[in-house]
Amino acid sequence: MTFPAMSIAQAHAMLTAPGSPLEMETVVIRGRPTRTWKNAPPTLRDVFLAGRAHGDKVFLVLDDERVTFEDFARATLRLAAQLVADGVEKGDRIAIVMRNLPEWPVAFFAASIVGAIVTPLNAWWTGGELEYGLADSGTRILLCDNERLARIAPHLPDLPALERIYVTRGTEDTLGDPREVRLESIIGGPKTWGTLADRALPAVDLAPEDDATIFYTSGTTGKPKGALGTHRNIVSNIMASASSAARSCLRRGEMPPAPDPQAPQKGTLLSVPFFHATGCHAVLSPSLFAGAKLVLMRKWDVLEAMALIERERLTGAGGVPTIAWQILEHPERGRFDLSSLESVSYGGAPSAPELVRQISKQFKAAPGNGWGMTETSATFTHHMAEDYENRPDSCGPPVAVCDLQVRDPDGKLLGPNEVGELYGFGPNVVKEYWNKPEATAATFIDGWVRTGDLARIDEEGFCFIIDRAKDMLIRGGENIYCVEVENALYEHPAIMDAALVGRPHRTLGEEPYAFVTLKSGMTATEDELRSFVAARLAAFKVPVAVSFSTEPLVRNANGKILKSELKKLVGD
Repeated sequence: MTFPAMSIAQAHAMLTAPGSPLEMETVVIRGRPTRTWKNAPPTLRDVFLAGRAHGDKVFLVLDDERVTFEDFARATLRLAAQLVADGVEKGDRIAIVMRNLPEWPVAFFAASIVGAIVTPLNAWWTGGELEYGLADSGTRILLCDNERLARIAPHLPDLPALERIYVTRGTEDTLGDPREVRLESIIGGPKTWGTLADRALPAVDLAPEDDATIFYTSGTTGKPKGALGTHRNIVSNIMASASSAARSCLRRGEMPPAPDPQAPQKGTLLSVPFFHATGCHAVLSPSLFAGAKLVLMRKWDVLEAMALIERERLTGAGGVPTIAWQILEHPERGRFDLSSLESVSYGGAPSAPELVRQISKQFKAAPGNGWGMTETSATFTHHMAEDYENRPDSCGPPVAVCDLQVRDPDGKLLGPNEVGELYGFGPNVVKEYWNKPEATAATFIDGWVRTGDLARIDEEGFCFIIDRAKDMLIRGGENIYCVEVENALYEHPAIMDAALVGRPHRTLGEEPYAFVTLKSGMTATEDELRSFVAARLAAFKVPVAVSFSTEPLVRNANGKILKSELKKLVGD
């Protein structure tokens, strides 16, 4: 059968028809009619209850710690009871600052089911940055690991609103702050969670439009802003994940398979942090709801990753393109059985078309990509399987309940394939920025979020991110879209990582400067790469210089290359 068997619109119409599991309905959200998933769990409490129903299946794995769904539920309810005893009320902010540990999901869902606004902060932030997040959000209770406590300690005197600090994985020594309590004294360690006495679900009224989370933007420019999300924003990801896989089946002329309760458990190697919207909203909540296993790593290591995929028979892996390349290119890959992988998905950075082809060829798995942002509660578009292989430079079409538009600087709607700023609308777009009305007014326009991305949308609805608007270079009056040059570099067989930034120029304003990382065992010279780009793009787009790195290019926790850091290396 010729691919595709039906259009994106036809596939979405079939998937979301009345009576189907992915049926849509229109509800009024903040005064605006909005398509939503009719059968999505209404709140995070419903996600928690669905997860508990998976009982003795393994939910979380870290080293030799194996936590079942029931273990997780008992620890969560025990911590929730403690938070109620602490006087936590609906709308209070509870922050989580820890690396990917089994305690992280416990803290998140315990705070959620008592009605708090959960505020996950970036575990790699400095003490000063963490102080900013805690003070800006007005956090009342902090749950952290011992590493983060040491980092925050010098700033605690400047955080008088912080009433209690629950610390996990700590040493016997305390800081002497009267607010400090060992989390283990409340819930014990992961290996003993199954022995905890059962507790009742907190009696708190929760609704889909209640405030649920504050996730701070990555802060690549200026101070991070806290995106205030609702329960509906978050749970929309659950149906989005299911709809994308089903859409791929219909597009190739197959009916989506019916759920098989006897099928082996799905499992994901988690290589993105829980404190990022992707890790929390697009991975944690859907996995809990569906009964899928999450395998955590203390630190990314490609050999350990392959061993875990083999040992745990994991069906999904990914994160950012560099991770997929490292597995594909590793000289010892052949001694690991990675045949359980069904999908290798990533986002946060452009990827080479060759990577898409190699995932399908070498892993026999469906490659996946997507686009989203903190302000869209993670997944907004999704791209996988044949569609991704045929359009490797696209981030896919929007999920069925979401709409995308491209507008010019005056806000005028542009047509197919015209480049402008990308706007998004859907049930996953957050309410506002926490306590920042001016930034809110500038970014959220009549329910649409201004993304700051330059993009085009083709006739079939596939979105192509051209560049971040603020990162577009203007060289002597000529626009240079960084992603276009980066994609040209990615076509070179030796390139694993590539980024283009602007270097100041006295007469031209700025000129393009490239940073690259080569694949293991591969070589390339600056002249070779400049000639390679020159053969593909106009001369004014060719990098004036290329800097080589032996490590993957610096990224923030969301997987985005930190161009602000690279720009510091090019000088004035």
